[in-house]
Amino acid sequence: MTIRSTGKRTALATAVAVVAAGTFAAGAGVAGADSRGKAGKPAKPVTKAQVLGLFDDWNAALRTGDPRKVADLYAKDAVLLPTVSDNVRTDRAEIVDYFEHFLRNKPVGTKIESVVNILDRDTVIDTGVYEFALTDHETGEKSTVKARYTYAYEQQPDGRWLIVNHHSSKMPEG
Repeated sequence: MTIRSTGKRTALATAVAVVAAGTFAAGAGVAGADSRGKAGKPAKPVTKAQVLGLFDDWNAALRTGDPRKVADLYAKDAVLLPTVSDNVRTDRAEIVDYFEHFLRNKPVGTKIESVVNILDRDTVIDTGVYEFALTDHETGEKSTVKARYTYAYEQQPDGRWLIVNHHSSKMPEG
């Protein structure tokens, strides 16, 4: 009886080892596939400098004065919680509408503080504080608005990084 019991335990231990090895191999295959970019090419890790450059692209789009060029930097299902509007923008038409009004004041953004979190090869977050130099489109009066921001970006299958979530709110008076 003891010999049979030991034999059954050995067989069970062997079966568990085989299943575990298969599971490990499958997991390694999945992990290996994940290291490829969305377009199927080997993905290079994004750098913090590249993430910070995404703001420069966005700021350059602002300077064109074309709200559609700015909206082109947002994913189709992006969410915008803008600085100078009470409305949450959840589609391209609403994002274009916001920038049609915001761009009238000729905004020029400057980052004051940035914290970049690289979540994975296709997802990054840039958060911090920026300010905008604005020129009132009616009076020509210049002002500065300081705000907190968060940009969440996702790399698209074509390699472009688009904003999927953008929150900006004026700094509290203090």
